[in-house]
Amino acid sequence: MKNSTVVFIVSGVLLAAALSLAASLSPFNSSDTRNGRAVMEKGAMHAVTGLRDIYFAGGCFWGVEEYFSRIHGVVDLTVGYANGTTEKPTYEQVCSGKTGHAEAVHIRYDPQAVSLKTLAEQFFKIINPISVNRQGNDAGSQYRTGMYFLTAEDKAILASVMAGVQKKYGKPLAVELLPLQQYYPAEEYHQDYLKKNPGGYCHISFDSLKDLRTENRGLADPGRYSKPSDAELKKILSPEEYNVTQEAGTERAFSGRFWNHKEAGIYVDLVTGEPLFSSADKFDSGCGWPSFTRPVEPAVVTEHEDNSYGMKRIEVRSRVGASHLGHVFHDGPKDKGGLRYCINSAAIRFVPYEEMDKQGYGELKNLVRDF
Repeated sequence: MKNSTVVFIVSGVLLAAALSLAASLSPFNSSDTRNGRAVMEKGAMHAVTGLRDIYFAGGCFWGVEEYFSRIHGVVDLTVGYANGTTEKPTYEQVCSGKTGHAEAVHIRYDPQAVSLKTLAEQFFKIINPISVNRQGNDAGSQYRTGMYFLTAEDKAILASVMAGVQKKYGKPLAVELLPLQQYYPAEEYHQDYLKKNPGGYCHISFDSLKDLRTENRGLADPGRYSKPSDAELKKILSPEEYNVTQEAGTERAFSGRFWNHKEAGIYVDLVTGEPLFSSADKFDSGCGWPSFTRPVEPAVVTEHEDNSYGMKRIEVRSRVGASHLGHVFHDGPKDKGGLRYCINSAAIRFVPYEEMDKQGYGELKNLVRDF
């Protein structure tokens, strides 16, 4: 088990001073500044990316995580323990029902690609909203249902969705609608559990995903790509490629095959083939690694805090394959948004423009050349 990282969400430090208007909507006590530094750093990152956060508890978190990972616009997810009283609980402690925590999923999403209203509506399609402390075969207070928000604006949206659902039932909903007080990521083996164990237990159905409008699937449909098993990856990847993508390694500067590559085309995840970057957004940063101002769309990469080697960085991984790609920095071209996605050549594969139709990327040709 890994040591869980504690993330307290508190209003007075939810956003930096530059975002004071948004902070004024926070439902939390502004005098409470626990772990404010961590929240400030998180808020600063989101101010750049424009991503938002919501926390759903819907029974066993394995299936809930997998369900929302298939929705376009959901950029990153973790599973963990929310709104209890025990600090840094283990899974065994939570299962005892004595910690007060609910199994929850932290959803980070792009509001320009999917709305909170849509996410909440889909949430109600995978739970029994009148069941108390029980979902599927799982019973106990840790399996209660809830929606835990960060701002008053989000609370209003969630309350509106709940009001619509309530009209369908003759008894009150058993779904908590509360501010997030605390959230502890669960042990590593719980993260992406059903991707690691495709035949694992899941109490929900994925059928309602078809209710989402097709056009909301975005430019890069994650349903078209899948990650091979680790055993297969060890066969098809070189030692360096495996080290970079699966073990968060870094190739030497100026050693990768794409650091000075100038051909027109698309760069895809070496592991899954999911499109990641366009040559139109590539630039020479002088750092010795391929550099891009943006991905083909925000959802295809996920962001993670990286405090290794005594540095504070933002790691980027591919969405479907969770391949380590590199890091994103704020020293890119100002006229292109100011970001620099610094990517390992060993994590990507290049598809030339002339080959994009043949290899199934024809719909993205306009991102490479605008005729």
